Amino acid sequence: MIWTPGVARTARRIAAAAALGGGGLTALGATAYGLLFAESLVARMVIGRPHGLEGPASDGLYGDFHGEPLRLAMLGDSLSVGLGMSDPEHTPGVRLARGLAAIAERPVGLTVVGQSGAPSAELGDQVDRALRTRPEVAVIFVGANDVTTQTPPATAVRHLAKAVRRLREAGAEVVVGTCPDLGTVRPIAQPLRWVTRRWSRQLAAAQTVVVVEAGGRTVAFADILGPEFATNPTEMFGPDRFHPSDRGYAQAAYAVLPSVCAALGLWPEPHPGRGEGLQPIYLAAATAAEESGTEVTATRVAGRATGPHGRWVTLFRRRPEDTLPG
Repeated sequence: MIWTPGVARTARRIAAAAALGGGGLTALGATAYGLLFAESLVARMVIGRPHGLEGPASDGLYGDFHGEPLRLAMLGDSLSVGLGMSDPEHTPGVRLARGLAAIAERPVGLTVVGQSGAPSAELGDQVDRALRTRPEVAVIFVGANDVTTQTPPATAVRHLAKAVRRLREAGAEVVVGTCPDLGTVRPIAQPLRWVTRRWSRQLAAAQTVVVVEAGGRTVAFADILGPEFATNPTEMFGPDRFHPSDRGYAQAAYAVLPSVCAALGLWPEPHPGRGEGLQPIYLAAATAAEESGTEVTATRVAGRATGPHGRWVTLFRRRPEDTLPG
């Protein structure tokens, strides 16, 4: 992508979202906000609750291999715990643990500290619990509850950045699956659907900026939980029509698996294709917020971490179909 004035304006908006909390519903009038709030209550009544308030217990050792186990921690919201699943094997954490074990040819010790309903503000307590296990890699799925609770993007990403920094300072690699596109949820009507889609993607872009700045890498969930979920809702959503089905959770897990492996040095970075490769961080964040499975990670140019448009990063499109079995 070429750095044009239009792209620059988009990048500046992403920067403002990350630093100042611009956008979201703050620009809406009181009447419009009241309408959206009423519609959100209707949507919640239609959605109802999935079976159980937490995902199935899935902590444990995975992979039929010998050697010292790799330590994997899952943090975040209901997506991180597999809410709605009854079999631990269908949760994202177990799918990631088994996939990582197969590639590393080592057992993987999984610890899940995520909580259903958790916004980014609750990541601090989760990091406390995760650090007790000395994780080598931590995966965070968070953002949806920041949107549904109308949390300003700057507030949400401030908590996320702190969580990533603490994990990195403790020696863990960090991969963040950014906020999914909540505009695909069927019970949400217009104009609430449009607003949630805009807010979801704005937050995802801001998450990319702060996560990379804090030393982690991100994988975009916007389109992973987007067009395919919208066109195949009965297959990709669970019974509550809000949380993913078994296949939906698998899609999310296998989208981040290559990035987890790359962060641990187990998976080669792909050769950049057209529109990929070296980019300024805000341009990459704007691009990733719109494109399925896009990974963003920090890099250097001529030994320098930053350029005239901010930090240098590498953008790769890791599409989920490249790793999703079957």
